[in-house]
Amino acid sequence: MNTDYTQILLHAVSIAREAGKIQLANFRSARLQVETKGNDYDLVTAADKACEAYVAERIRTLYPSHSILSEESGTDAMESEWQWVVDPIDGTTNFKSGLPYFAISIGVKHHGETVVGVVFAPRLDELYTAVKGEGAMLNGEPIHCSQCTALSQAVVCTGFPYDKAENADNNIAEAVRVIPRVRGFRRMGSASLDICYAAMGVFDAFWELNLHVWDVCAAYLIAAESGCEIHSLRENRGESVLIAPQALVAPMLELLAPEV
Repeated sequence: MNTDYTQILLHAVSIAREAGKIQLANFRSARLQVETKGNDYDLVTAADKACEAYVAERIRTLYPSHSILSEESGTDAMESEWQWVVDPIDGTTNFKSGLPYFAISIGVKHHGETVVGVVFAPRLDELYTAVKGEGAMLNGEPIHCSQCTALSQAVVCTGFPYDKAENADNNIAEAVRVIPRVRGFRRMGSASLDICYAAMGVFDAFWELNLHVWDVCAAYLIAAESGCEIHSLRENRGESVLIAPQALVAPMLELLAPEV
């Protein structure tokens, strides 16, 4: 294992755990100070901002030459071979509503390639980690993708984009096609955790349209290291992706192809 990556993983885990304490201190509290961003569906809370500020301060202290891309602040102007990609609370709507399914996501890119991924769900006490080429872990134990080979036996998960009211390419038609073909269908509300659940085989497949890099950077690595395949679904809708074991890729892609 690359010693630089090992040290960065340890620091990223420490940062995620401390940010998780901020989340738990604000969870189901009256201090959320909820605001909307692009529309009524896209929320930000005081806890998002506090977590992001803490994470950025720790990264800049530990790695002053590294750049940071974070959901609420965007990217800094620093040029670096290293970039930290951060979603301070992935699943803000769940967090605001008092649902325990939310996480902090921290991915680290080296020369544009994600080499370290950490997704931490503090209320669930689930820490997902990966270093490129070293496998994926949940709380220090190896995880692997589903071995499901038939859609009729699959439990799948998805989400819907924030612009679902304005853009007809909103995943509703795809969900309608998928639901009758699978054993179970779930919509949980945190893409990074959804992908990690696919990485550990809880979900047999996950797909979503129009995600952002901070939603998926860490989780993509965790999924890939668990044995999942990652397939782009669109070229014009941000991070639009299917994550599944090899046996489910072709039947899922057939169902998820955009209508002509």
